[in-house]
Amino acid sequence: MSLDRTPVIVGVGEALDRPTDLSRALEPLALMEAALREADADAGGGVLARIASLDVVNQLSWRYADTAGQLCARLGIAPARAVYGPVGGESPVRYLHEAAIRIARGEAEVCAVVGAEAQWSVDKARAAGVDLPWTPKPPATGGGPRIEVHPLALKLGVFLPVSVYPFYENAAAHHWGQTPREALAESGALWSAYAAVAARQPNAWIKTAFTPDQITTPRPDNRPIAWPYTKLMVANMQVNQGAAVIVTSLAAARAAGVPDERLVFIWGGAAANEPTDYLRRDHYHGSVAQDAVLEAVGGMVESFDALELYSCFPCVPKMARRTLGLAADVTPTVTGGLTFFGAPMNDYMTHAAVAMIRRLRDGGGTGLLYGQGEFVTKHHGLVLADRPAPEGGSTFEDVSVQATADTRRGLVPAFVEDATGQAVLETHTVLYDRDGAPTHGVAIVRTSDGSRALARVPADDADTVAALTDPEAFAIGRVGPLRAGADGVLDWRL
Repeated sequence: MSLDRTPVIVGVGEALDRPTDLSRALEPLALMEAALREADADAGGGVLARIASLDVVNQLSWRYADTAGQLCARLGIAPARAVYGPVGGESPVRYLHEAAIRIARGEAEVCAVVGAEAQWSVDKARAAGVDLPWTPKPPATGGGPRIEVHPLALKLGVFLPVSVYPFYENAAAHHWGQTPREALAESGALWSAYAAVAARQPNAWIKTAFTPDQITTPRPDNRPIAWPYTKLMVANMQVNQGAAVIVTSLAAARAAGVPDERLVFIWGGAAANEPTDYLRRDHYHGSVAQDAVLEAVGGMVESFDALELYSCFPCVPKMARRTLGLAADVTPTVTGGLTFFGAPMNDYMTHAAVAMIRRLRDGGGTGLLYGQGEFVTKHHGLVLADRPAPEGGSTFEDVSVQATADTRRGLVPAFVEDATGQAVLETHTVLYDRDGAPTHGVAIVRTSDGSRALARVPADDADTVAALTDPEAFAIGRVGPLRAGADGVLDWRL
């Protein structure tokens, strides 16, 4: 790859909207436009009109007929390629990586990644019963973004990230030899580190430096949601935020007069996926796709000077930290995390890229952006630096380590919906209502023949619910009877 085709980041921008009057609230397209215009100004101006490739992060708070096309019309640009992407928290990292590949191949000289959400305004308007004066929505088609889940998972309420990630949280902590209390303490300390960074971020949604106990202790304003998670341990999607990043070739950056000290170089990255149905994976105490990605990007440098470890729920950065061999007190973010900085659905990692670029401009060194999407499903890592990659360093063509991940997987047990007899608890959670009372537990169990089943723990089985939430010992590995309930759904009890 010629030096002229070296991909560099030249401009970043963010938009934050906290309207006191909903009639003046900015819709997602307006937030995207504002972020891109700020990124253009950050690059010195005049770059926006030269964008040849535009990736728009999937957004969920407002429906548009043609998100990418309507954004281009607002900006007055006509890139050769304008794409509205699929769901995935890792997608901004992937788009930046793919932009670097296009530039390295000579397919484009200027690329941009942008996204935004305005869920806070949407929810406020719905609660107030008012209509937002935004771009009219097209007719609903029912063909919106979907994540694959088993029908039984839907029935038992474990089809959203907030109720699925606890399966990983508990299985991983048990695998590491922790008690639930020890695991919760680690999560509290980790989340407190994220909150401390968010408290210093001008565009963070929550700027409170919470202590570990404030984060993990249930109380009326921090209700339990899905054991062991409280409200302050999960992603906060009620935000109005937008972010944008502009990538060019080194030749184009220098021709535009961008000073070398403002350039951030993209060295390369890696990607891998888990099977989409989380019930058809070999285990829940880690992710071989995550491991393969982090080992690949970790091998590009001796150590990272700055990190962004995706933080929708504590188990993700906890697993990532161990794979990377980092100390427990490492600062895992430059942004502040999806709870405290804010979680604009799929777009958090665009904000993380903005924060990382500002950090590398100010302090130099190398940085890691690691994002993941769906249910510990899609993983992407990207290495950035304040200088070009060393000669013989990573190439941009070899972006996937999927084959490596696939060879590491163990046998995936058969999934059954009809089973009786004794079953061993593999992992679990307990779901709560808005008043903090348990509605039911959900157990992933292994039957006597090694098959996997998904079962309910009825809320009136106080002894089993207490065992599932015992702070001193995990119930994982314990055996209990599996039988069909009155509605045909399997129940598991101790």
